[in-house]
Amino acid sequence: MNMIPVSSSNLRAVGYENGTLYVAFHHGGLYSYSGVPESVYNELLAASSKGSYFAAHIKNSYRYAKIG
Repeated sequence: MNMIPVSSSNLRAVGYENGTLYVAFHHGGLYSYSGVPESVYNELLAASSKGSYFAAHIKNSYRYAKIG
């Protein structure tokens, strides 16, 4: 799975594989979010503010685990 660097003050990079979204944060930590549709991943990449999109549509909507 490839992590794609993103322009955001909060998110450093994102990746997606088999329904799992991976998010690396500038202030530490790599998290996996399960059950995320690919359309949500694509919308995150297309959002003008990745951090705002993440907070509004992903952060409290999907089960997550800290993996790094």
